[in-house]
Amino acid sequence: MSGSGPEAAQPSDAAEVRRQEAEQDWAAAKAFYDNLVSKRPRPPKPQHAITVAVSSRALFDLVEERRIYEEQGVEKYVEYQQDNENVTLKPGPAFYFVKALEHVNARLLELYPDDEERFDIVLMTNNHAQVGVRLINSINHYGLTIERFCMTGGKSPIGYLTAYLTNLYLSADSEKVQEAIEAGIASATMFTANKDVAYSDTQLRVAFDGDAVLFSDESEQIVKEQGLDRFFEHEQLNENKPLAQGPLKGFLEDLGKLQKKFYAKNERLNCPIRTFLVTARSAASSGARVLKTLRSWGLEIDEALFLAGAPKGPILVKIRPHIFFDDQMFHIEGAQKLGTIAAHVPYGIAQKYHKSA
Repeated sequence: MSGSGPEAAQPSDAAEVRRQEAEQDWAAAKAFYDNLVSKRPRPPKPQHAITVAVSSRALFDLVEERRIYEEQGVEKYVEYQQDNENVTLKPGPAFYFVKALEHVNARLLELYPDDEERFDIVLMTNNHAQVGVRLINSINHYGLTIERFCMTGGKSPIGYLTAYLTNLYLSADSEKVQEAIEAGIASATMFTANKDVAYSDTQLRVAFDGDAVLFSDESEQIVKEQGLDRFFEHEQLNENKPLAQGPLKGFLEDLGKLQKKFYAKNERLNCPIRTFLVTARSAASSGARVLKTLRSWGLEIDEALFLAGAPKGPILVKIRPHIFFDDQMFHIEGAQKLGTIAAHVPYGIAQKYHKSA
């Protein structure tokens, strides 16, 4: 009879079924691994972790390998990687950032041995599986804890970012980063510093630009289209109206959650995470809205530097962040020249002006 039988599952019901099945899979995997003895910590469940996906060209220096790929093709590239799989790759632009993440994890495991709220680093690459041995050898050489790999054999890895519940994606490929940003995933293109700088081994230091990075580009649009005076007027009129969030707001929020776990153990003065806001805004003319926006989000920033249009490079030299996020290439290039590892966030109106230039 027409219409008889069980009704089709609603989309929300189907999602709940998938969630329950995933929970069952993780429970089965946990039960299996709990019976194995190992000194290495198991990767946390993606639902609890702060997942940072890093491409192989961001983690390691693959400039020469990339040249072979572009000039001689994929077969020669794979052959070269296999012939050199026992040659350790040199660190790339995201290497020291990843090392700092792992130091935070070690501290968290000391304080919260059974807690899974920590960083999970995933190698997300379009490399072929045949290249994997060299990557694994290099990761083991440096003592990195990267257990999850996604090697897509020449296909874009972007579709897997959602499956891995990625909180941050770092790559040397600007096109893939743009694709990830458009998919709503916090992402940035990594650039190597032009000078060698010593980075902290005991504290993760992350510097953020404000507009079009932590915040939306609404105020930056006014600067570009109506000028600085109109921008100052707009910010003062809207001082008590929080800015909309930008693509990296979620990652700052993730860092803040982990900081609070250290504060709860009376470790505020010894916290292994420190955050910085480095903005071209002026404090008196347009700074209040920024600080009130962070307050309305319930977020703290450890240090806020309002530069009133001054170059960011010299300040970043003093901060020595493991990574600096900015949406404008001239700030990225200025940071690079003075030794800061910078990450370009291709978001907002500045990209329109960069392309036209």
